[in-house]
Amino acid sequence: QVQLVESGGGLVQAGGSLRLSCAASGFTFSRYNMVWFRQGPGKDREFVAGIRWNFETRYVDSVKGRFTITRDNAKMTVYLQMNSLKPEETAIYYCAAGLSFQRLMDQTGEVYWGQGIQVTVSS
Repeated sequence: QVQLVESGGGLVQAGGSLRLSCAASGFTFSRYNMVWFRQGPGKDREFVAGIRWNFETRYVDSVKGRFTITRDNAKMTVYLQMNSLKPEETAIYYCAAGLSFQRLMDQTGEVYWGQGIQVTVSS
């Protein structure tokens, strides 16, 4: 059974940091591209950060220099280190996996989804 389980969310003050984790099981993690999305209240789900099977990374412009995505294939876990958080980044954060990086970012094709985890940034 394919599972993606997010953890590490919670409440943080503006300017603070959080580290999200996504633990994977039930598929060949090392062959998959991994992506973090987020969806704030009344907003569409948006791409935040991604890491390919070859460890190449990509970020939405708004988080460049503040967020870092990493993966540990031995632990079958992907992480998102979020620094200098802003209130407008309050959202549910989702972990997702796919064999095509482009289709994963576009939320098309065969995509595995986590259940999401709340991140709240207070002003």
